[in-house]
Amino acid sequence: MTVSLLLQLLVLHGACLPVSAQLCRLLGQPALPLLSVQKDINIGAIFSLHTSALLKMHSFTLKPEPTTCVSFNLREFKFAQTMIFAIEEINNSTQLLPGVYLGYKIYDSCSSIPLTILSGMALMNGYEETLSDTSCSRPPAVHAIVGESNSSPTIGLASVVGPFSLPVISHFATCACLSNRKRYPSFFRTIPSDYYQSRALAQLVKHFGWTWVGTVRSRSDYGNNGIAAFEEAAKQEGICIEYFETIFKTDPQEQFLKTLDVIKKGTARVVLAFTASGDFFPFLKVIAQHNITGLQWVGSESWITSRTLAETKEFSFLSGAVGFAITNAKLVGLREFLVNVHPDQEPKNGLLKEFWETALRCSFMTSGSGGCTGSERLADLQNEYTDVSELRIANKVYTAVYAVAHTLHNVLKDFRSFTNNSKGEWPTPQRILEYMRNVRFNVKTGEEIFFDASGDPVARYDLVNWQPAGNEGVQFKNVGLYDSSLPSEQRLQVNQEHVLWAGNSGQLPVSVCSESCPPGTRKAVQKGRPVCCYDCIPCAEGEISNGTDSSDCFPCDLEYWSNESRDRCILKVVEFLSYTEIMGILLCIFSFIGVFLTAMVSFLFYLHKETPIVRANNSELSFLLLFSLTLCFLCSLTFIDRPTEWSCMLRHTAFGITFVLCISCVLGKTIVVLMAFRATLPGGNVMKWFGPAQQRLSVVFLTLIQVVICVLWLTISPPFPNRNLSYYREKIVLECNLGSALGFWAVLGYTGLLSVLCFVLAFLARKLPDNFNEAKFITFSMLIFFAVWLTFIPAYISSPGKFTVAVEIFAILASSFGLLFCIFAPKCYIILLKPEKNTKKQMMGKSSTKAY
Repeated sequence: MTVSLLLQLLVLHGACLPVSAQLCRLLGQPALPLLSVQKDINIGAIFSLHTSALLKMHSFTLKPEPTTCVSFNLREFKFAQTMIFAIEEINNSTQLLPGVYLGYKIYDSCSSIPLTILSGMALMNGYEETLSDTSCSRPPAVHAIVGESNSSPTIGLASVVGPFSLPVISHFATCACLSNRKRYPSFFRTIPSDYYQSRALAQLVKHFGWTWVGTVRSRSDYGNNGIAAFEEAAKQEGICIEYFETIFKTDPQEQFLKTLDVIKKGTARVVLAFTASGDFFPFLKVIAQHNITGLQWVGSESWITSRTLAETKEFSFLSGAVGFAITNAKLVGLREFLVNVHPDQEPKNGLLKEFWETALRCSFMTSGSGGCTGSERLADLQNEYTDVSELRIANKVYTAVYAVAHTLHNVLKDFRSFTNNSKGEWPTPQRILEYMRNVRFNVKTGEEIFFDASGDPVARYDLVNWQPAGNEGVQFKNVGLYDSSLPSEQRLQVNQEHVLWAGNSGQLPVSVCSESCPPGTRKAVQKGRPVCCYDCIPCAEGEISNGTDSSDCFPCDLEYWSNESRDRCILKVVEFLSYTEIMGILLCIFSFIGVFLTAMVSFLFYLHKETPIVRANNSELSFLLLFSLTLCFLCSLTFIDRPTEWSCMLRHTAFGITFVLCISCVLGKTIVVLMAFRATLPGGNVMKWFGPAQQRLSVVFLTLIQVVICVLWLTISPPFPNRNLSYYREKIVLECNLGSALGFWAVLGYTGLLSVLCFVLAFLARKLPDNFNEAKFITFSMLIFFAVWLTFIPAYISSPGKFTVAVEIFAILASSFGLLFCIFAPKCYIILLKPEKNTKKQMMGKSSTKAY
């Protein structure tokens, strides 16, 4: 409270004389109501009947003069008359407060916080010139106060009146801060809190896809708290605010120009104006002077249905504005009541004369064409006062009066039931406050009225759109609604096809800092800028984003992979060595070629089985070797096609056993060569120890060892089909897991051990002086065998996916072809091309010392 206000209050409300006098006398002018009627129970009211009060400097040496108010406010005067209309309606009712008549005391706050507080104290204390010692024990002059229209004055009023438990019920103070029951215990309102409006505005902005907006607010409790609540809700909705600008009706022109410059330089095409209409009007004048167009305005309920703004032609750039307004209503009989107001009803009331002069734009002090005669008709006027098409706020005044009346009705009903008090004794404000918390009633419009624990009603708004209406100027068309009593996803309902946008366009404006990121990309926030300003980064391989403006990319499941657009997960390509692909076909061809060549050799040997070259070194081992080579060529086919449980167990064991059988045969032939040489030496008789029976047993025994290893492998931890996801991120490799790696390497190791033994023996026998020494061919075959398999090991380990199988098949085929060609090609050459050498004499002859 300012020092000047304190001085004014001390003077107006009594400078106390000495105690011996036992009374206080008012030294200044009492704060008198501008409109009043005394009845059984009186209701106080405070309206901003003037838009501003002239500021005066006080010397503190003289009694301050009464505050002068200027600029008559037709809208607020309409509220005051609506209150009187409701009171008279109640007094004429036989159902509500029967036998009790309501009076009223209406004060003018001039949109001033000090004058609002001053009026509130007058409504509590009265305005008698002499205050006796019983003044503190008497009831207040009124039992409830309706008002004020603005949030900041209402905060001051509720703060002063609250400790005395005098109910204050506002029709237009929407600041969410007033819901604080600890600070404002006696405050109620019939208009929803800005808590709901701010969230409704955030949902509206989000609904239209505007993620980049600017804000302009009143530099008052209404604007500050409203934008603070909007900012909080906007963050939850993913909306960014480019700038926060503040205005006030008393700001100099330079301040308005600075705010306008910020708006012009901003990139946001949508501007939310959370301002009181009185603050917004001078700012709009500045905008009109600079011809700023193309902006989409979003308004708060304070100005979005203001006829004064809508009917000002220079504000045509507001066409297309959208915002939430209090639900409209129709009050039957109100217009007739409004147009019947006349200065002659109270000739001494200067307020009625000022109203008449303002409404009819004339003066009682002027004669002639510009003078008022009193014979003018308000019914012929079309202005904000006489217009009853928009009774959104006036209906809240009407509802506030009825809330007080229903509360009094309930109080008096119980008060008279339980006491024997006479009619002249009325309940205390504390009792009225207690009953008002639980009041519930229906107004004529059908709306049910009640207050929650914070003194707030249910929040219901109409979504209003400014649209041209031909010669009638602008119409406020309802294009949606917001109802806080509904589930959160149903609260906002918009008929977007009926909305007319800025510049009378049917095209929805776009207001974003960055264009939307399409599916397949993610948002990357630009450094040092709000989250709504971002770059679109393509998702990495294996990740997708299937929505617009995704903040992150999501990895596909293990068996899925992203498509080229990175907006959908598709099944990974399943990879295995197939019979239908070129590599599989070629390997099959080579395998069958090997089988065919082996069969041809076998057939050739069978036709010449009696010839010396076939019978040499045990023809039985030769045929067994050819049979084992055929199995080697065929076992490579088990590695092709989709792995199954049986094929996995078969491919490695068949490979191991057939190769050991093959090497065992070669080892037997090598030993036969060595033994044969020993038998030709003097005194040599070793062939009897390694005859055909022993050769067969050695092959069976050596092969049986491999069989035992394979059986143990299959018993303990057999190979099994596996979906390998680690080779490729985008493919699934179907392979045979070895089960036990030890079993696999034991099979290979045993095969390698026999090969090494065979190679050593063949190498030792390579220079034996026979004309046809098979040992040197076995040596060559073992060298090829080693070269293939030594190369196979690193290639097998490093080859990915199906190429691992291809390498293994290649090793099997290459080593098999090596054995086939090195051992049997020279014999076939002699059989087919050099038959003269296929004699026993040639076979038994000694080679020269230079023989290989």
